Amino acid sequence: MAITKEVEIDKIEIVSDYKKVQCREATIIKEDGVELSRSFRRYLLNPSRCVKNVDGTFTHTDTDISGETQEVQDVCAAVWTDDVKAAWKTLEESIVGPQES
Repeated sequence: MAITKEVEIDKIEIVSDYKKVQCREATIIKEDGVELSRSFRRYLLNPSRCVKNVDGTFTHTDTDISGETQEVQDVCAAVWTDDVKAAWKTLEESIVGPQES
């Protein structure tokens, strides 16, 4: 009797005008090759992360996708164009807070 656990990305969705990449990860438990259970976890990848500095400027850091599957990396590379990244940065800055004059 062999119990195995498999983890796979079984769904990739593009969400919103800012091309957020939503991934669904399936964890599959099998006994002798027969599936006993399947559970899911979803997570969202944004093009970058924004931090407002003490001087009021913003620092943007591209999302590190090197730990993602090749398929997820390929989708991110395809949809995160320069225009999408610029629009996302503008949105992030408006959420984090406008620069003070």
